[in-house]
Amino acid sequence: MNFNLITIKPGLKLFLAIIVATGLMAEGYGQTKAYLRVNQLGYLSADEKEALIFSQAPFRGRVQLLRASDDKVMMELKPERRRTSNWGKFDYYYTLNFSSWTEPGEYYLQTGKTLDASDTFTIGPEAYGHHQETLLTFMRQQRCGYNPTLDMVCHEKDGRSFYGPMPDSTYVDLSGGWHDAGDQLKYLITGSYATAHMLLAFELYPEKFADQYNVLGQPGSNGIPDVLDEAKWGLDWIHKMHATPEMLFHQVADDRDHRGFKIPNQDNSDYGWGENSYRTAYVATGKPQGLGQYKSQATGLANLAGRSAAAMAIAARIWEEHLDDPIYAAKCRKAAISLYRLGREHEGYQQGNSYGAPYRYNEDTWADDMEWGAAELFALTGEKTYLDQAKAYALMSSNEDAWTVRDSAAHYQRYPFINMGHFALHRHVDQDFKEILEGYYQEGIDYTLKRAGQNPFHIGVPFIWCSNNLLTSLVTQIILYEKMSGDRQYGHFLATQRDWLFGRNPWGTSMFTGLPEEGEVPDDVHTSVFVMLGIKVPGGLVDGPIYRSIHDSLLGLTLNDPDEFAHLQNDHVVYQDDVGDYSTNEPTMDGTAGAILMMAHFGMEKDPGTQEK
Repeated sequence: MNFNLITIKPGLKLFLAIIVATGLMAEGYGQTKAYLRVNQLGYLSADEKEALIFSQAPFRGRVQLLRASDDKVMMELKPERRRTSNWGKFDYYYTLNFSSWTEPGEYYLQTGKTLDASDTFTIGPEAYGHHQETLLTFMRQQRCGYNPTLDMVCHEKDGRSFYGPMPDSTYVDLSGGWHDAGDQLKYLITGSYATAHMLLAFELYPEKFADQYNVLGQPGSNGIPDVLDEAKWGLDWIHKMHATPEMLFHQVADDRDHRGFKIPNQDNSDYGWGENSYRTAYVATGKPQGLGQYKSQATGLANLAGRSAAAMAIAARIWEEHLDDPIYAAKCRKAAISLYRLGREHEGYQQGNSYGAPYRYNEDTWADDMEWGAAELFALTGEKTYLDQAKAYALMSSNEDAWTVRDSAAHYQRYPFINMGHFALHRHVDQDFKEILEGYYQEGIDYTLKRAGQNPFHIGVPFIWCSNNLLTSLVTQIILYEKMSGDRQYGHFLATQRDWLFGRNPWGTSMFTGLPEEGEVPDDVHTSVFVMLGIKVPGGLVDGPIYRSIHDSLLGLTLNDPDEFAHLQNDHVVYQDDVGDYSTNEPTMDGTAGAILMMAHFGMEKDPGTQEK
């Protein structure tokens, strides 16, 4: 209706003008736009199912759950107002609970009068499909050496050693491993955790992993679950990094790598031997390092040695018991014992090295890693000394190593973002000590739950750099706590943390590339594979939202295109789907690997007919 063409009383005219100008059209006068946020992948039938609706004006009315196949209304939902502090932009938030609906199918939500609709989502056992395998697709893209996604070999000349017992610039074979993120550095800090996490995920959910690729990551089964093929890529690299009992390399390349987007086998970085040639390889010494302006901090190397030992100990069990390969099992067993001994001799932490920029991995914890290594070695060997030491390290770390009971941390300061040692140790100790370990996990969950109660999305993580890594780790911690204790009281909290990752967030986007295939997902990601070749690889977890205060202070961050989420951004947290935003839209190798246990937990069992030994 054109109000200029009719006669309206002055008072009503003023009232309508205010409504039109502000967009605050209440239900009955023309409801302002409402934004519906759901988990785009969907929900298992027994899940807590809670969507979110927000708008700039009060929402009055009901929301319908409709079946996608015929648009039939299945339920009427009454929005429940969330009365928490908001993040600006939108003042009204409501939850929509449809947990009681369990019938499998495809559905969507829609407002009753304005017909604002959500994305379509699945309810039922197939909601998460086999997406633990999709995450492995991204891991194969990150391989250094032979890369099956690109069918090319890169960085064959890694690397030339520094800080080691041999003369600087001595060549050592450190080819292999994974590129860390959109850049092409390789870190034992992240590679050790990624490897150990995948191995633990297999031990917990062996029935969930298929065999559709060979050890090189090429299509075709080889009798080994693909998650173990991928973990072995990491194990083989760790063996190289620990070439002798007294030596452990911790990083190949540094931020001299950051010279724009590039194809891996055409690397324009120059470490003193020309472009696309040798790269610097750093030996862990437990002392500050840095060949350029910036120096890392370091007090030891037990963080790296401890979780590398955990990875090797788990691998020794798997290759012996599941794959009937005693030769490789023995190799991993020997490495696990050697690595753990090295950690005992050099307790403390080794950080990542930078060269020309102030950013690095600031890990400053290590007792949690030694706890994990000792617990896995006890499970492997049965030697009580390892058990005693694991318990001592557990008490030493308690929650001192955890980000979950803090409101902020430096970049990767409390890494890894979950203490797997508590879970690994739990099955080996008496009831009193079990309760201590459960209490550590529960304290972190309760602290994050309290934080979640203060925001409309019920999210418990601080939005520091790589917030999505924190979130997948929190989800994993709740899953493992349930396994340890049998306590299911955090089911709703678990669901809301998981659902944020797939669209129940301000931007309505998944945080995984290509998941779901037809959904709102990270598209213009900060990776060379996308920018240079236009290849979109599914399964990569992007860094995720960060505080506006952090985002706006970062160096060299510029958008290539107008922000498609500009109308949804707020003054609290920022996420931008743009290749120029390396802080929120760069998929990471360790973040993706760290989500595999979560995806296996919710995912389906492997397809019938997949082959294994």
